[in-house]
Amino acid sequence: MDPRDLPSVDALAGELAGEFDVPRNLLVTITRQAIDEARSALQSGSPADPAMIAADRLRVLASSRLRSVVNATGVLLHTNLGRAPTVGADVPRASNLEFDLETGTRGKRSTYLNGLIASTVGAEAALVVNNNAGALFLALAALAGRDGRVAVSRGELIEIGGSFRLPDLMTASGVLLVEVGTTNRTRASDFTAVPGTIEAVLKVHPSNYRVEGFTEEVPFSEMSTVAESLDAPFIADVGSGLMDANVPWIAGSPPAWLSDEPGVRQTLEQGADVVLFSGDKLLGGPQAGIAVGSMASIERMAAHPIARALRINSPTIAMLTATFEAYASGAVTSLPFWSMATTHAEVIHARTEVVLEASGTVGAIVDGESLPGAGSVPGLTIPTPVLRLSGREEQVWRTLADHDTPVIAARRDGAALVNLRSVHPDEDAIVAAALAEI
Repeated sequence: MDPRDLPSVDALAGELAGEFDVPRNLLVTITRQAIDEARSALQSGSPADPAMIAADRLRVLASSRLRSVVNATGVLLHTNLGRAPTVGADVPRASNLEFDLETGTRGKRSTYLNGLIASTVGAEAALVVNNNAGALFLALAALAGRDGRVAVSRGELIEIGGSFRLPDLMTASGVLLVEVGTTNRTRASDFTAVPGTIEAVLKVHPSNYRVEGFTEEVPFSEMSTVAESLDAPFIADVGSGLMDANVPWIAGSPPAWLSDEPGVRQTLEQGADVVLFSGDKLLGGPQAGIAVGSMASIERMAAHPIARALRINSPTIAMLTATFEAYASGAVTSLPFWSMATTHAEVIHARTEVVLEASGTVGAIVDGESLPGAGSVPGLTIPTPVLRLSGREEQVWRTLADHDTPVIAARRDGAALVNLRSVHPDEDAIVAAALAEI
């Protein structure tokens, strides 16, 4: 193609408009960039097709647009698919977000939610921010202060998804990290032997990994004694947000996949001044960072300037309120995550048989497993029957993902696997329709 034969922006945009459903101004911008890139390539003697360049970019862009998908991976808290599916909440166009209906004057944000959370876990007070990293950032800045020395075990200097590293966050919050013990063994005496003043003691539950073998750590119950001897507040980051280690909403003993997970309520009872956890993991709610603890500690956090930068919006408040009201009313298993996690394998097997028969595709139901996901309870799984599909793994997976409502399957051992534990029963028909296209 000669540079003089390049189409106009309007002509190429018009040609692509029928294929890609994107806003006109975005379509024009990408088209113009594609034509400019093609012109440069052609002038340098390289072949280039502006329509192909623009179409490739629009295809990638369109695929990244936020839309509903069916999570058939068996990972219940799939980080890439939004983690915990949230309960529905009525979010009105206007609300009493910061309005006191009794006095008719400005009120405080999240007053009801904070009180609900505190009463549910048995804390004096509660505070909610945008995510758990934000909650930890705020707790460090407010309770230890700038250049305050914070002691934490070397074995708990974690890195989680997205290259988030605890030492980096501590530095950004203005505190000074004091490493205690060794990577695999830390004792209470290691904390008390630290010279100088310690402004706060931090314990982080390693929710996304396990250290096994020749190991030792200071349990939450002993950490409160350590903090008291140092005259420093004890900040406990339990990460995944299991509300109660006894899991009273499940009949019988706690399931094996929760055996080593600390409960928020128990960590408070063991003497932590502040307990931090995520909203969108084992709690089963929307993304949020939740801090519960003593009134003095929570008030210091709420009064810190950083708190305003981390505050949540009204839709999140509404969804978290619905989540904690489920706990308060004893309806925990109505939350999507806990409903999925506690569904009996026999029920999932029966659903899978119906979906397989309705689709007319070829596959076999085999023994498999589901993962809680989102970095919680690593290495532990929930036994689950799964549908192993015949055909080439990548081709089958791609067909399901290209369905009108994408169905995201797992890929393992050369086959695509559909796991209905992470699928709402109302979505079974969508899965069957996608399978029928294979």
